Amino acid sequence: MFALKPISHDSVPSALAKAERYRLLNEPTQAESICRDILEVDPENQQALVSLILALTDEIGHDAGSFNAALQACKQLHTEYDRAYYSGIAWERRALANYRRGTHGLRHSVYEWIVQALHYYEQAEKLREPGNDDPVLRWNTCVRFLDRHNELTPRGEEAPVSVLSE
Repeated sequence: MFALKPISHDSVPSALAKAERYRLLNEPTQAESICRDILEVDPENQQALVSLILALTDEIGHDAGSFNAALQACKQLHTEYDRAYYSGIAWERRALANYRRGTHGLRHSVYEWIVQALHYYEQAEKLREPGNDDPVLRWNTCVRFLDRHNELTPRGEEAPVSVLSE
């Protein structure tokens, strides 16, 4: 088998830029790998950890294990705000990935995962710095998503059925 090669500590800034670029190019696996290389030489690098979390959540649609890996990475973030905010993103992206997959049997789960994201965004909102409305923006996006998709309901509730006249 082949061994991984470490990157130099001096290359971390350019590697961070490459990770962001690969995420923007919809290459989350490449971005994840770069972030892991950075964290090997700089384990406390919060920017690399955030990029790793985002890359992992980009992969949720085709890699079920990436959700749990993202939540584990969230635990390594230094601030309570960051842990709440990025956990919310993980739950939101899990819900959206499963919704897009069109798995009808998951409508209750998708609803509950969005509600879990809302819970984390509410926590982050309480911890945010003045002028940082990121958790509010995410909250509003989730609420609008639920408003548009009334087929998503909590367990025990059925979605309203449209009655078509003859």
